Amino acid sequence: MLTEFLRDQCFTTAWFGLMAFVWFGWAQEDPPKSWRVWLGAGSVLGAGLAVAFGVLTATNWDQPSALEGKYAWFGVLVAAEAVAAGAGCFLLARRGKNQWMAWWVAVVVAAHFLPLALLLHDIGVAVVGVVQLVALGVVAPRLRGTTTSSSRAAGPIMGATLLLSAAIGALLAAPGL
Repeated sequence: MLTEFLRDQCFTTAWFGLMAFVWFGWAQEDPPKSWRVWLGAGSVLGAGLAVAFGVLTATNWDQPSALEGKYAWFGVLVAAEAVAAGAGCFLLARRGKNQWMAWWVAVVVAAHFLPLALLLHDIGVAVVGVVQLVALGVVAPRLRGTTTSSSRAAGPIMGATLLLSAAIGALLAAPGL
């Protein structure tokens, strides 16, 4: 997003587009009827950015990356994220709180953007994570006491912030392409 590394810019844009597609998809688990077309449109836009910038990532693969020499730490961070998300969902399921799973996974994903920003030398990634954490904190009280899936709230938050970030990333990458 705000990196000097073109390859990382393209990859982050592609990844955020793909993840916007995923989160908008998860939000379609139980949306209000009036949201469906918007969630679908967000998914399509996210997929389009993922494909376009996936190709641009591949064509710029010879460019330097902030992750050079840090791929092991990147792997550790992703593994820790997966373990935290999985363990939290396991505990939620054991407690009969399945409706909180999407919210929990969203919190883990947003929190992992903070150390990821350090690895990528990209403050923009941290800003996305902070915005997501604040928004997820704001909706949490409304989710208490309900049996409605938290994907209804977490999916649009994550999808919209990731899609907006991917769009900004695309605009920032354009001059270097």
